[in-house]
Amino acid sequence: MLGTLGYSPQKQMDDQADVLKHLAINLRQKRKEKKISRRVLAEAAGVSQRYLAQIEVGKGNVSIGILQRVAHALDSSLLKLLSTTEPADKFSEIFSAAPMETQNAVLQLLSIPDKKKRIALLGLRGAGKSTLGKQAAEILDIPFIELNNVVERLAAMPVGEIIAMYGPDGYRKLEADALTEVLAQHDRCILAVAGGIVTNREIYNRLINGFHTIWVQASAEDHMARVRAQGDLRPMKGHGQAMDRLRDILKARKLDYGRADVRLNTSNAREPIVLRSLLEIIRQISAGEHNVT
Repeated sequence: MLGTLGYSPQKQMDDQADVLKHLAINLRQKRKEKKISRRVLAEAAGVSQRYLAQIEVGKGNVSIGILQRVAHALDSSLLKLLSTTEPADKFSEIFSAAPMETQNAVLQLLSIPDKKKRIALLGLRGAGKSTLGKQAAEILDIPFIELNNVVERLAAMPVGEIIAMYGPDGYRKLEADALTEVLAQHDRCILAVAGGIVTNREIYNRLINGFHTIWVQASAEDHMARVRAQGDLRPMKGHGQAMDRLRDILKARKLDYGRADVRLNTSNAREPIVLRSLLEIIRQISAGEHNVT
């Protein structure tokens, strides 16, 4: 692959060092032009300040997916961040003039496989995350994890009691700690997360950065029917117009759920068919074949 481009190992290292050098210069310059602090940029891009600090001194591995978000937060582009502001620079000229295939190969050289083979299922309660996740994990012989179970273990109390005692902010803090634990302990797993995780930008960005995310979709009617079948109406408690409320939640979170890598619709399809679709998606992800849909 890269060998067909005529790159020796030493040239690959030299090119990577050059790109990181220009990236550091350009990122500092563009942040200065925007008159924003590293903290503000980190929050806007959904990355850590430490990650930005490493880039700005030309060190560390660079995840292209994350770098694209940094460029977007600066109203810039990935190519501009990777190019030098000096037109005479040889590497920048070669990179800009190279075919897209060659540019992609160089970018791939900088990218790190930070998602590994971790799969996260997200969506509202009743979508089928737990049912499908458990079955797929058993077939694939990999761990299945409910993030709320990790939260409850860390707090030594049920989620309902956590929220009653510490409020939503306290629950989100424990949810962040639970996600940190899963990321540290598992390179390969299927994780089911609570539907509201998308409302916390920092935690959701960490989920997207660390997992191949699948939005398990369903119609409002299917969500409600499945929750009723489980005998659990907690999300709708206190709402006289439960279906209207459910539709409002789905509408409000549509863009956030839409950030997932893949969408899997579970409405109007039998469970075995949906399970086969999920297994095929996971197979493609593991093989590096799946594109965002």
